[in-house]
Amino acid sequence: MHKTPLLDQLESGPYPSFVTDLKRLLPTKPQVNDLLGQLERSYKEKITHWKHGGIVGVLGYGSGIIGRYSDLPNEFPGLEHFHTMRINQPSGWFYTSAAIRELCDIWDQYGSGVLNMHGATGDIVFLGTRTEELEPCFQALARKGFDIGGSGSAMRSPSCCVGPARCEWSCYDTLEACYDITQEYQFELHRPSFPYKFKFKFSGCPNDCVASVARADCSIIGVWKDDIRIDQSAVKAYAGGELKPRGGGSPYAKLDIQADVVELCPTGCMSFDGSTLKIDNRNCNHCMHCINLMPQALRPGTETGATLLIGSHAPILEGAQMSWVIVPFMEMEPPYDNLKEIAGNIMEWWAENGKNRERVGELILRLGMRNFLEALGLPPVPQSIKIPRANPFFFWKDADFEAEAAGKKYYTTK
Repeated sequence: MHKTPLLDQLESGPYPSFVTDLKRLLPTKPQVNDLLGQLERSYKEKITHWKHGGIVGVLGYGSGIIGRYSDLPNEFPGLEHFHTMRINQPSGWFYTSAAIRELCDIWDQYGSGVLNMHGATGDIVFLGTRTEELEPCFQALARKGFDIGGSGSAMRSPSCCVGPARCEWSCYDTLEACYDITQEYQFELHRPSFPYKFKFKFSGCPNDCVASVARADCSIIGVWKDDIRIDQSAVKAYAGGELKPRGGGSPYAKLDIQADVVELCPTGCMSFDGSTLKIDNRNCNHCMHCINLMPQALRPGTETGATLLIGSHAPILEGAQMSWVIVPFMEMEPPYDNLKEIAGNIMEWWAENGKNRERVGELILRLGMRNFLEALGLPPVPQSIKIPRANPFFFWKDADFEAEAAGKKYYTTK
């Protein structure tokens, strides 16, 4: 047994420790002893002892396996091979207890037993197996209906919020859309052919519970096109402290609608005279603040769909980047041909112009939003501009104004 005085300190705090979890595996998984030993060595020397990479995978797939090797295999033989497998999660991360037990049984048989529920993109992450165990593990997973996710310069496993399964605000079926896109792009998911990674994330409403606007190359965020629905009697009940939970019980505390709702509206599109709440819906940017504060009085409209955004990622070349709106509103109904057409054009333009390890958002920064929109045949939209005449991406052409004057409506402003 390796001595781990530094790691042992991590068990002394008030919170659960991963060190304790790993030690529970020691009786049946001797490689975990080497894992703890190498980690202790890294803490002491302040350097990593993992070698990242190597050509390793399963038959027919070029992604989904991340090669891991220790640079001290003689000292830690259990880590000579310690590969990571990414397993594509179900939409919304819904599992039966039986399915989770099947996953754990497979990983106990073929790997270290260490897993992560879930990775940054959403995958189930199996941590630590030998090269010769990869294919048997993959086949065992396939027999239970699970598939490997994405890695490398490929599409990553699409992920979504719980959507209409558990959320009343969902403006489209995120679960169905995520599943459909996952099936549509199997080749791009399993056989790397892109300049770098590409992520789809589906959020059912502007609350964006999967943080797609900050983490996805292509964000699909549910939105409504018509007016917010208002129940004025419930508004009065909120203001008077008379509103009770839907399941019964004591009334909620009195809500200061003027201070907490109206004055905190980012676009100043609301007013309240003490009894009636009014919303200037043309100036509403659908931030969900008022709906979140008064869910029994306000609801999204009924003409629902999604906004399509492009280009966000964490810091890589140019630093952290948020998504830009490129389509303010689109229908989101199966078979999602409108989304697939735009996504296909994006991938084609990116594959043709992108440099190695350049995300699509970084390519747009390098070549310009104008070139991107012209290549896709999309009109520029006002939702992409935060401050008038202060955005460097757009150069309006006479043709745009001529088309507008001729009555051609390329986009909606809601």
